Amino acid sequence: MNLSETLKLALASIMAHKLRSFLTLLGMIIGMTAFMVVLSLLQGFRGYVDEKIAGIGSNSFSVQRFNFEDFKDTDSIAAAQRRNKELTFDELDFIKEKAQLVQYIGAKAGNTGRDVKYGSETLTEVSIAGVEPIIGTIENVDVEDGRYFTDSENNNSMRVAFVGMDVATKLFPQGGALGSEITISGIPYRIIGIRVAKGTVFGQAQDNFVQLPIKTFGANFGGLKFSRAPTFVVMPKQNVKMADAVDEVRTLMRIKRKLPAGEKDNFGIVTPDAISGLIGSFTSTFSIVILFVPGIALMVGAIVIMNIMLVAVTERTKEIGIRKSLGARQADILKQFLFESGLLAATGGIIGLLLAVLLGYLISTFVFPTRIPWWAAVIAITMSATVGILAGLFPAWKAAKLDPIEALRAD
Repeated sequence: MNLSETLKLALASIMAHKLRSFLTLLGMIIGMTAFMVVLSLLQGFRGYVDEKIAGIGSNSFSVQRFNFEDFKDTDSIAAAQRRNKELTFDELDFIKEKAQLVQYIGAKAGNTGRDVKYGSETLTEVSIAGVEPIIGTIENVDVEDGRYFTDSENNNSMRVAFVGMDVATKLFPQGGALGSEITISGIPYRIIGIRVAKGTVFGQAQDNFVQLPIKTFGANFGGLKFSRAPTFVVMPKQNVKMADAVDEVRTLMRIKRKLPAGEKDNFGIVTPDAISGLIGSFTSTFSIVILFVPGIALMVGAIVIMNIMLVAVTERTKEIGIRKSLGARQADILKQFLFESGLLAATGGIIGLLLAVLLGYLISTFVFPTRIPWWAAVIAITMSATVGILAGLFPAWKAAKLDPIEALRAD
């Protein structure tokens, strides 16, 4: 019996019991939908981390007081607080002067919360930070309206502000934010630029901020020390590997701080890969656990298929006896039942995949970005068909081993 005849027989058997076939499919559909939705959320989360958190592709890294390793436990934190010193502008100038692989380097400070006022309107707990003008270039800041800071404004500690879209729209619902003056802690600042809206990251608004020239920030907010101490953002030159630039900056910092060979760094360097790796190490274990639950649903779907196929063998015992008496081989019977179980499972897998794509679209639109890569779709369909074949293996083997004479006697 050729492949097309086997497929026709399998389809005819499935269509002969439409309701039962649908109920059998339902277990696989639910299992595959749950599995693919969870997978799409995990894939979307990783892409979200790369784009929003780690800044993959920005080709920049930061130098700061602490590193990730300093927060392993309370002893590490205490040791780091004693060992690591705050960064200084002398160190920034030293790197600017000596570095050969660095294209740009700039300082940032702050992220302190303050109320921002305009007229009778007040925004509470707005993030206030000080930045050097070069940060706009390093971080490729998208300006919706106006412009970013100039060196002259920073050097002269001018009271100008670059704000997020939330500040502009909430304090100026009728428009006209550019050029207007807002008040922070009783001090007025003129808005010179508004950033393109960035939305939220894990529910945290990214547009509720005010940036000031870093010297203005230091003069008006108690100096650049303690929680307001600067960090450096570094962009390597084109065609320079980030690892090489990181090594150069680390060496210059050690030289400036007179650290002997073998002594641990008393500062931190954080790259996009380090951030992505840290989150990845957390999510890898989490992913296995969270995929296990819909995996159980898939297993239940396979058990349902096996059960229905065993019922089908019992119901069609006489049919099997007739086919064997007419010359059907064990391999033909085996193929027919395996095709039937595999077709059921593959159909359920495809429907489940389509439902997962639809649900993923809805989740991406209203809640959180999701992504189903093409390889995951191929694996999903292949896996569902494989699960179906494995589930149907025992019933198919049982059907193939039936004695034709005994089968013909069955009621």
